[in-house]
Amino acid sequence: MRRRFAEVTMADTPTAIDSRKTIALVAHDNVKKDLLDWARANRAVLSRHHIVATGTTGALLEDALALPVSRVQSGPLGGDQQIGAKIVEGAVDFVIFFWDPLEAQPHDPDVRALLRIAIVWNIPVACNRASADFMISSPLMEGRYERRLPDYSSYRNRLVP
Repeated sequence: MRRRFAEVTMADTPTAIDSRKTIALVAHDNVKKDLLDWARANRAVLSRHHIVATGTTGALLEDALALPVSRVQSGPLGGDQQIGAKIVEGAVDFVIFFWDPLEAQPHDPDVRALLRIAIVWNIPVACNRASADFMISSPLMEGRYERRLPDYSSYRNRLVP
């Protein structure tokens, strides 16, 4: 007897993102300076939120902004995956990831996995300064936001052959 796959539905469920958001800041080496410049320009807004960052980027941000930063490992040592895990746990509200599109990274699969998991869980992602500017200046930054959380229960309960 052959089992059929259960139909996968995406019945969204609203989930609140508080006014104090957890922002993951990540940058590849060649664009760390750009992220630091951006963070300095947006220090007042960032100071009202919780910042989590990968290792080296986090240390540079703490020094540049004189703000507390929760740090995970450096990206190539698993930090991108740690941030992805925090997204799955609901502990990261959005990601600003200044990545270098012209330089191959030894941890490219981890970067792709992080970006994929952000999409899976409907987390806003900015990958350059322009998109980061739009996100940080949005009126949604100051209040609660009802993010649509995908319902993967059909996928989890599917039958496999």
